[in-house]
Amino acid sequence: MKDKWKDSTTDKLCDAIMSLQNREECYQLFEDLCTVSEIKSLAQRLHIASLLSKGYTYSDISVATGVSTATISRVNRCLEYGADGYKNVLSRLGEDDNNSIIKGDK
Repeated sequence: MKDKWKDSTTDKLCDAIMSLQNREECYQLFEDLCTVSEIKSLAQRLHIASLLSKGYTYSDISVATGVSTATISRVNRCLEYGADGYKNVLSRLGEDDNNSIIKGDK
């Protein structure tokens, strides 16, 4: 899949993200690069991936977050059959998700 969108401009985007040195720089880049809605959508997908990896059901996630089951399904499909991007990031972040929307996180 990445071959369809991989080119010198997306390489530069990846390089730019990897050059960030702290959270504030990340906020600054994403504020300039994306709309608030796009940023929230990306953050929400990562949160959904975290909840799915902890064993929450689609119903639990949908009720707690207001996200459609179609979006949850898309994230789950990436977790199961994707390029392991979510898995890599989630393992590096660890299970310390203090910002969980669902109370009583597993």
